[in-house]
Amino acid sequence: MNTADVFINCPFSRDYDTHFKAIVFVVIRSGFTPRCAREDDDVGDIRYEKICRIIAECKFGVHDISYTGLYDGPAGDPDFPLPRFNMPLELGLFLGAKKFGGDVQAKKKIVVFDRDEHRFRKFISDISGSDIKAHNNNTSDLITTLATWLRHVSQRRTVPGPAAMLAEYQSFTEVLPILCASQKLLPEEVEYQDYVWMVSEWMRQRAQ
Repeated sequence: MNTADVFINCPFSRDYDTHFKAIVFVVIRSGFTPRCAREDDDVGDIRYEKICRIIAECKFGVHDISYTGLYDGPAGDPDFPLPRFNMPLELGLFLGAKKFGGDVQAKKKIVVFDRDEHRFRKFISDISGSDIKAHNNNTSDLITTLATWLRHVSQRRTVPGPAAMLAEYQSFTEVLPILCASQKLLPEEVEYQDYVWMVSEWMRQRAQ
């Protein structure tokens, strides 16, 4: 298990993309390595096996279950309006690894986000008693809460405080179009690995 790896369990839909990129930014800016199913596009790698491998390698887990609900968006199937269960499934895998994975996996640290603090009780009440964080579907709240959590659980004083993290994210988004142009990409063409590079490059340039 890598003590700098952070597993990100969240929707990969277009309407969540701003939140996802904010999470990735906070993780990298905090000195950690983001990990998720998007990191490798190998069609020969079975998704479930890939996720299990990544979870086993990560000490930290960021789980957002706010999109667990009827999948009635533009991409939904009106004949089968079924809930989105990928996020609860991956949360369960992470909790199972922590519980049954031996002494090393027991050191995992987990944060769970939802729209509010109590909604989860309607569909995943078995985790009642856990400290669920509410981001209120607000990117700024997600950034500041995640920065606070990472600073606390890692005990790394190099992790910026919540206000500083939010200000840095806003500065990064202002120069993101320039970074995109340097790679001959439109903002909407930026893939996961491109974005990780851009955050890292922005940090490198600021450190000069």
